[in-house]
Amino acid sequence: MFASDMNSVREASRVTTAGMMLFPIQFTWPYGGRSVFISGSFNRWAELVPMSQVEGAPNVFQAVCAVSHGCHEYKFLVDGEWRHDERQPHKNGEYGIVNTFEALPVPVEVAQVQPRLDVLNSMEVDTGLTHRISAVTLNQAMPRISEEDVQACRHRISVFLAAHTAYELLPESGKVVALDVNLPVKQAFHILSEQGIALAPLWDNCKGKFVGVLSASDFILILRELGNHGSNLTEEELETHTISAWKEGKAYMNRQVDGHGRPIPKHLIYAGSCDNLKDVTLKILQSGVAIVPVIHSPSEDGSFPQLLHLASLSGILKCLCRYFKHCSDSLPVLQLPIYAMPLGTWVPRIGKSSSRPFAMLRPTASLSSALNMLVQARVSSIPIVDDNDSLLDIYSRSDITALAKGRAYTHNLNEMTVYQALQLGQDSNTPYEMRSQRCQMCLRTDTLLKVMEQLANPGVRRLVIVEAGSNRVEGVVSLTDVFRFLLG
Repeated sequence: MFASDMNSVREASRVTTAGMMLFPIQFTWPYGGRSVFISGSFNRWAELVPMSQVEGAPNVFQAVCAVSHGCHEYKFLVDGEWRHDERQPHKNGEYGIVNTFEALPVPVEVAQVQPRLDVLNSMEVDTGLTHRISAVTLNQAMPRISEEDVQACRHRISVFLAAHTAYELLPESGKVVALDVNLPVKQAFHILSEQGIALAPLWDNCKGKFVGVLSASDFILILRELGNHGSNLTEEELETHTISAWKEGKAYMNRQVDGHGRPIPKHLIYAGSCDNLKDVTLKILQSGVAIVPVIHSPSEDGSFPQLLHLASLSGILKCLCRYFKHCSDSLPVLQLPIYAMPLGTWVPRIGKSSSRPFAMLRPTASLSSALNMLVQARVSSIPIVDDNDSLLDIYSRSDITALAKGRAYTHNLNEMTVYQALQLGQDSNTPYEMRSQRCQMCLRTDTLLKVMEQLANPGVRRLVIVEAGSNRVEGVVSLTDVFRFLLG
């Protein structure tokens, strides 16, 4: 139906474009096909522009079109069938569902616009236009986001979180692992590895309460301490060195001592089952921890506190997505692409970088350099890329527990590569290429709601933002990034 309606439009659209201001927009169709074309209001639906297959990405087609400023509609003709991209902004138009974008004017005047092919050829030579547009790709005329929409979204989410409690995060069934503070560090290391977890609350039987958390970060610091020639901690001492002794030594290392030289005890950050989700979220964000234990406080009968659950931003985000998924139209911010908002950490050539550095490593880098980067850059993961900065894998703090296999932590970390360390966490029969399934990725054009739904999956703490087709790393967006934006 759409194809037949197009004929009359083409006949009526032979108009001159002299004096218009044009700039290039790159369109992408990432869903495959044998022949792909694009047409839209930017060429008055008068022409089918052929799209070229991206080298190395057979399912990705791209085309550059000269576009004037203003609001535009467009649609793809894929193997003779008119289609729209559901992942891009779209609406019901004269020709069914069409994609939409708004192209903003640029301060460049074109005295006389040539025919389309000449314009595109001159762009390749360099008319100066392409350098005035900051890597505009994937139909990215910057959507406008109003402060009113942002504040309305934040208010509704804040009200929702304040109306629900930590008790609602508890699964119908599950287990929570806790460790005794008198357990040797080495044994705790192996337990976390065997259980497939990155952290566990600590129980002090003498005090009759939970006193802290042992995390992957502790093991990173321990391994760095072992690799330090001036270290007071030896590999043999790991056999008997208790968690409690390590925590005390860590306080001295960080100079967290009182006036008498005694370590200052750190209070456990936890939540009660009746605490509202907004307070739980703020505790996680403000303290910089990955989880907050949900603890049922002892009653007056002298019973011990009960560990109910480990609350995380992922679980809280899952509640949000479940509630707002079917009413997201009332929150326009959730439908915006993530590149249009101050969200995540981006490589400098793509977007505005946050105060945090953006770290990437090659698979041949030493494990010690990766651990140092995790600590010094204060990040939870590092994308592992090839020479073209295309994503191969990701090394996270939690991967450190894989070194418990075969006592790999006894090796010289300067001689072990990141690739070798990542292999320890995989089945020996799993090819390295299959590890890409573990890398959770998104596109910069994905909506905030789509990103939220991906981050709400168990075990996912961040998404690597990649370029369509090439998988070139463009940035990282984490759970913390999303909640800092949503709560302002």
